[in-house]
Amino acid sequence: QVQLVESGGGLVQAGGSLRLSCAASGRTFGSYAMCWFRQGPGKERACVAAVSRIGGNTYYADSVKGRFAISRDNAKNTGYLKMNNLKPADTAVYYCAAGGRRITGISVVAGLYDYWGQGTQVTVSS
Repeated sequence: QVQLVESGGGLVQAGGSLRLSCAASGRTFGSYAMCWFRQGPGKERACVAAVSRIGGNTYYADSVKGRFAISRDNAKNTGYLKMNNLKPADTAVYYCAAGGRRITGISVVAGLYDYWGQGTQVTVSS
């Protein structure tokens, strides 16, 4: 089993920044692609940022492009999502997800990810 533990969420004013962390159990985090999903009120869960196993290929949803940055430190079994210039529309529960061998490169499809964090709330006030 792989466990993912998220941290870094909270309440921030519009224009502020947060960094989310995703700590994985074991020593095999580098074997998995990673994606940060979010789910706002009344909305479906959607991927906003994804990264390949070694960190050389990334994806960003149009809504966050230029403001968010995904990264990973495989030696520390940890992934990150740096969020800058936050907007009220970014308010959501954010989930870290890691994929298995089914994912080649990058995927934004939630059903392809094998392991999920518990979610962390990000609230952006205007």
